[in-house]
Amino acid sequence: MADVTDEDLYRRTKTLLEPGDIELNGLIVHTEFEGDEDVEMMQATLEAGDLIAEHAGHDPADVYVYSGNDDSEFASNQHQGLTIDGDEFVWECQQLLREGTFDVVFYYEAGADQDAIVADARDAGYRVQGVEGT
Repeated sequence: MADVTDEDLYRRTKTLLEPGDIELNGLIVHTEFEGDEDVEMMQATLEAGDLIAEHAGHDPADVYVYSGNDDSEFASNQHQGLTIDGDEFVWECQQLLREGTFDVVFYYEAGADQDAIVADARDAGYRVQGVEGT
């Protein structure tokens, strides 16, 4: 946890990666986007989602974003990346407004190349931290 920017958010993310039906890893994308910059925040979400899809073995062009607008179990600012062919899970995220700016927390199958996701997100200019499940 030496490079952890927000220890509370890191711990909360780690807790959500607890063993379930599938093993998960996570990525926290810290942005400078304020509450009224939701379009920019969504673009950052899509870009990070594409990186995750690519390193999870999917062509980003074959993944769409489901926002759960028709599902009462989805929270606002909660999204999933699903495959166009078969609606398979690729990633899920929550966009959190914390201390005036957005942080986007992603979860995805642990089989995705975690190191490459973190490195590519940093290379794209994002301030990120990876969170590995168990």
